[in-house]
Amino acid sequence: MAEEDLQLFLLKVQQLNALVSSLDADPERRRQLAACSDHNAVVQLARLWGFRIDRRWGEASVEGPRLSNLLAEPLAASGHEIEEELCSGEGWRLMRISSNGSRSPDGFWYQQKEHEWLTLLKGSALLSLEDPEECVELSVGDQLMLSAGRRHRVERTDAHPGTVWLALYWNESPSEHPVQSIV
Repeated sequence: MAEEDLQLFLLKVQQLNALVSSLDADPERRRQLAACSDHNAVVQLARLWGFRIDRRWGEASVEGPRLSNLLAEPLAASGHEIEEELCSGEGWRLMRISSNGSRSPDGFWYQQKEHEWLTLLKGSALLSLEDPEECVELSVGDQLMLSAGRRHRVERTDAHPGTVWLALYWNESPSEHPVQSIV
C-alpha cells in the first residue's frame, strides 16, 4: 500500500472510531444510523454529523475526481421533484430526476419540443400518454421513448424512498430518425 493510501485509510479509521464514540453518547444518533438502508445513507448521515468517512477508503473523495452515485443524491421533498443536469452538449442534455410521491398538476401535460428517452433507476411511476392514449406503468430498469411533441403527464411516483429517473433529451428532425414508444 502506498503511503498516501495508508494515510487515507488511517484517517478513515479515526473518523469511524469518533463516529462510534458519538453513538455511545447519543442513543438518538444510534437509532438514526440503524435506520439507514445502505452504505450511501450511512455516509450521508455521518457527513451531516461532521464525520468524513467518505465512500470507501482508497476511492476518490470530493477533493479528487468527481465521483458520484446517481442513487445516493438527495431525495426531493415529499410531493416534489428535483431535476439535475448531469451533462449536455449541442442539442442534447442528460438529466437525473428525483421524484418523491409527486404527480403532474391537474390538467397539466408535458409537450416538449425535444425527444425524450427515460429509464427508472429506482422506484416506480405511472405515466399517461396521448396520441395514442395509454397508461404506462414503469418499474426499475424499464425504459420509454417519447417523440418530440407527444403529450404526457406523471400520474404517480413512489413516496420515500422515492423514484429516480435518468432522462435524455435531444433535438432532431423526426424525418431523419423516426422515434417510437418502447413499452
